[in-house]
Amino acid sequence: MSEKKAYSFELFPPRSQEAEESLRDARHELASKQPSFFSCTYGAGGSTRDKTLSTVLEIHREGHPVAPHLSFNGEDQAQVDQLLATYIDAGINRLVALRGDIPSGMGNMGSMVYANELVAHIREKTGDHFHIEVAAYPEIHPQSTSYETDIHYLKQKFEAGANSAITQYFFNPDAYFHYLDNCLAAGIEQPIVPGIMPITNISNLIRFSDACGADIPRWIRKQMDAYAGDHESSLKFGIEVVTRLCEKLLEGGAPGLHFYTMNRAEPTLTIWDNLNLDSRR
Repeated sequence: MSEKKAYSFELFPPRSQEAEESLRDARHELASKQPSFFSCTYGAGGSTRDKTLSTVLEIHREGHPVAPHLSFNGEDQAQVDQLLATYIDAGINRLVALRGDIPSGMGNMGSMVYANELVAHIREKTGDHFHIEVAAYPEIHPQSTSYETDIHYLKQKFEAGANSAITQYFFNPDAYFHYLDNCLAAGIEQPIVPGIMPITNISNLIRFSDACGADIPRWIRKQMDAYAGDHESSLKFGIEVVTRLCEKLLEGGAPGLHFYTMNRAEPTLTIWDNLNLDSRR
């Protein structure tokens, strides 16, 4: 019997009252699929600290599993420890531990920089209370010096106590499976769940991808260019591309899917229904 797949949804904290209401509506739609968990991002330098905390606690009060993102950049150790204590007191038992982005021009603000140090700190302070997710990069972190070095850093996170990883989004399934082969060769056997980005706005996607090092295959860019001005066809094509990607990943043995929802329910739920994920639980 195959192991149960894990399906999860990422959200980011709202920046206005209107966005808060919109996120709440989207979250309720997504919650109908009973995800393994929601994750909630943590802005560069801890810039969304309070909003992340309030969003996480609201999701938890609604009865949904939730995994707040946490980083050291922009926070001192006491602030991180307070967040850990708050989450423990609330009954939250999952975290996404990241190195975190540093706001432009602010240098190295944190007392600890690397994610493996944060994972080790969490384990030292809280034992096995949290299931800890970390980030993985099938197409390699843009600041890594080599493919091998990047996998070495991932292994350090697991050695520090991480339980599983979520990847940066990608659109080439071969990149993911090649990455898994190399991780296994390096002694990494923990689950690595592919991150999935629905394609809804190609210009935004290009901007995100240039910043994080994710590759958008030329054929996808060209086809999206051909649909310029035709939003309906562009959206339909993007959903089809990501549906096929997910199908290949699941058929190849991926342990689940983590959707970067961008606080929108419809694109992710359309892909979910295309994949008939309700029957795969």
